[in-house]
Amino acid sequence: MKAGRKPQAILTEKEMLIMQILWEHGPQHVRDMLRYYDEPKPHFNTVSTLVRILQEKGKVGHEVGGGSHRYYAIASKEEIRDRSLKDVVANYFNNSYKSAVSALVEDEKISLEELRDIIAMVEQGGKQTI
Repeated sequence: MKAGRKPQAILTEKEMLIMQILWEHGPQHVRDMLRYYDEPKPHFNTVSTLVRILQEKGKVGHEVGGGSHRYYAIASKEEIRDRSLKDVVANYFNNSYKSAVSALVEDEKISLEELRDIIAMVEQGGKQTI
C-alpha cells in the first residue's frame, strides 16, 4: 500500500462497478472488463488504475498467465455490503441502526408494510430475504 493512503471500506461507485463485473462474470482481464461498460466506455488505463486501487484495498487479486494479469474478486458481495452498511450507519447515523431505519421510513424509502414484514421476519428468527 502506498504511504499516506488509508484503506477505505466503502468503495466508490466506479470501484463497485468493477466488483460487480468480477462477481457476475468471474475473473477478467482489464480489456475484457471494458465490454461490460456502457458508452462512452472509460479508457483502458482508467479501469486498470481502479483495479490496482482495489488490489491495494485488498478487494481484488490477480493471477498471471501468458504475460498478462487476470483479476478476480477476493471480497465477497456480502462482505462489502455488510462493511458498507456498518460504515454508513456509523458515519451518518451515530452508530444507530434505529436512526437509519427511521430515516428510511421518514424519507419513504421503506413502507410501513415492509417494516412490519421485517419485524415479523426478525421475530421468527429467520434470515430469509424479503
